[in-house]
Amino acid sequence: MASKAFTTCLWFDGTAEEAAHFYVSVFKDSSVGRVTRYPEGAMQPAGTVLTVDFTANGQSFVALNGGPMFKFTEAVSFQVFCADQAEIDYYWAKLTENGGEPGPCGWLKDRYGLSWQVVPEGLADMVGDPDPAKAARVTKAFMAMQKFDIAALEKAYAGE
Repeated sequence: MASKAFTTCLWFDGTAEEAAHFYVSVFKDSSVGRVTRYPEGAMQPAGTVLTVDFTANGQSFVALNGGPMFKFTEAVSFQVFCADQAEIDYYWAKLTENGGEPGPCGWLKDRYGLSWQVVPEGLADMVGDPDPAKAARVTKAFMAMQKFDIAALEKAYAGE
């Protein structure tokens, strides 16, 4: 059995190092580690970045410059759970800046095409409330949103 935590490998087309530095700038408890380079005779020019080890928000990642064959899709996304509206606003702004795209229901794509969900911490509890009317009101409210508005979700939950 594997004794270490998983590391997520993210495939880029020449922007692995740039992306690693971007993610490290957005999240606390983050740092860039080892950078490896392509050797002579490899699929990319010798000396160009092959991989970048980095930690973002305490999670381990490897950014790989693998080429143009594979792109990110919404089939995989990272959830960022936020304690308050200021955190939602911060992550939404940072992750959509310089070419990112807002999406529905708290989803967005960053400038590299990676999908994120910027979500209030209490949303799952509201949507999963045993009172079906509360859950339905919150669901209806968030389905109409791009960036989540916690005050509007709380009003919907309360029936206001």
